[in-house]
Amino acid sequence: MQKSDSQRSKLSRFVDLARVYRGWSRTELSRVLGRDPSKIIPESGNPKLDLLVGLAEALDWTIGDVAESVWCDRNAPESNETRQFRDLSVEALAAHESGRYEDMLGVTRRMRLAASTPREHAITCNREVGAWDGLGRYPRALEASQEGLSIGCPDPDVQAMLQANLANAHYTLWHLIEAKAVARDLIERLEADPTRSEPMRVALGMAHYVRGHVARRQLDSEPARQSRLAHEAGEHLRRSVEIHLDLDAEFSNASYSGIANTSKGGLLEVDVALGRADPLITIEHITHELEQVIDPKDASLRGDLLESWGWWSIFGCNIALRHLGPTEVHRPMAILTNKASEIADALGNWSLRERAFTLENFRRQRIADLTGLEPDWFLDEEEIRTISGTMGRFPGFRDVGWRILDAAHIFDPTS
Repeated sequence: MQKSDSQRSKLSRFVDLARVYRGWSRTELSRVLGRDPSKIIPESGNPKLDLLVGLAEALDWTIGDVAESVWCDRNAPESNETRQFRDLSVEALAAHESGRYEDMLGVTRRMRLAASTPREHAITCNREVGAWDGLGRYPRALEASQEGLSIGCPDPDVQAMLQANLANAHYTLWHLIEAKAVARDLIERLEADPTRSEPMRVALGMAHYVRGHVARRQLDSEPARQSRLAHEAGEHLRRSVEIHLDLDAEFSNASYSGIANTSKGGLLEVDVALGRADPLITIEHITHELEQVIDPKDASLRGDLLESWGWWSIFGCNIALRHLGPTEVHRPMAILTNKASEIADALGNWSLRERAFTLENFRRQRIADLTGLEPDWFLDEEEIRTISGTMGRFPGFRDVGWRILDAAHIFDPTS
């Protein structure tokens, strides 16, 4: 069947489903959709946006779900998979380790065909989480985690990793209440188990990482509980450091030391919030440590360890915004947001990009508050593409992204 015929068939099913769901005749449905009854479905099989919107509203679906269902077989693998599931799983891990996330995603599609047990299906979902996370498609990573947990896999190691990844996906998307709840449940279960395997130890370390950073992120949103939240963040971040350093010592995996270093950076922000450290001295310390990555693209550091220094830059910005005066904040923040952006670009890390752009926007708002003038943004084409990509990946960033683009006058017809 040709692609156009396949899409016409799917659209026809959606039209019939919407008609039955609403109890409408074909004429009534065509009037709602703004179409001639004989021409609801285009000959090409490619629907216009208004048709997808109309079908979604008629069905009470989301537009994205309708669109994905129409095009879901695009680039799909063959219906028969000849390779063994285990071999495909190893290939997916190798792709992840080398940062080939598109390739990894392609392998996971084949894993879905080869999977024959609940455990294999759950492992497939966990591999998909890694691919979607690497591509910065965090809502899809969240969905893959949820799907994997719903399968009923009997393997506690796989279940623990999926739950840790679910907590991290919520945290990355700023779903702080959900992230905290999922991480807390995992901590309560795994801390009570003295016979933890390596995957369970990894999951426990990630749960403490998420729980600690959630509390750290809540410092500004809940000022009445700031001291309690700072102590909570410190407790869990220290436990994250302990677990990940133990894992690194035992398995010699630089990823573990990188996550531990990110938690150490978060502790610097917490100590300043608790009044245990001076903000200016702490920012100077952070800036000094960042000399290890003067040029992130040429740095010997890679992966989670390089990423950790990007987060140190973000933590330094948070300290500056929270504790420095209006005339002190700009120079350190300009340096630190620039370094975070450099590391994000070297890694293709969208989460770091979101924070760097958001914090730089905060800094410029401070300038506007002082001077009464809105500073212009000067963006090249690559930066515009990056902001657009960040807006797509973080719904909460979209208002900030539009403000940045407006300040850059990229929609000005005279520019």
